[in-house]
Amino acid sequence: MLDLHFDPFPTLKTERLILRRPVDSDVPDLFRIRSDADVMRYIPRTLAQTHDDVRTYLAKLDEMTSRADGLTWAIATADEPERLMGTIGFVNIYKEHHRSEVGYALHPDYQRKGYVQEALVRVLDYGFGELGFHTVEAIVDPANEASSSLLEKNGFIQEAHFRENRIFEGRFLDCLVYTRWK
Repeated sequence: MLDLHFDPFPTLKTERLILRRPVDSDVPDLFRIRSDADVMRYIPRTLAQTHDDVRTYLAKLDEMTSRADGLTWAIATADEPERLMGTIGFVNIYKEHHRSEVGYALHPDYQRKGYVQEALVRVLDYGFGELGFHTVEAIVDPANEASSSLLEKNGFIQEAHFRENRIFEGRFLDCLVYTRWK
């Protein structure tokens, strides 16, 4: 079993980005993402209605980080480190299996500029290298071709297409499972 601790919170850097802990001052930017139906259409989560919804989400992230069951970073540029563009992280960590699930969301103003690609490379390097993951998986809506393409570009292989295996807001949803090995 992996023995993980995220205190202090690991800040990661790339050529253009800083991946840092999401904080309360990020609530307005995070609200713009979590309340945007286009951003969230492939993520089966209820849209944020208020800033308090986002604060509840941040508290959940903090709990997961303290238990080392998850680790989510705010994506920001090195030029504007206080401006949250999106999030990326290990949304579920299975320590006993040396495995994690990766997830990400980016505000439309920053999409198609290579930011998630750059962040994903760094996060995977950290997960496989420093955390000791053997596999990282991603759960993707089959209609989200951009996410599937990003994962395949980064060495993930589609292992499964589960039909109607999740329910959200009264609808059964399909999902694709992508995996990358160390």
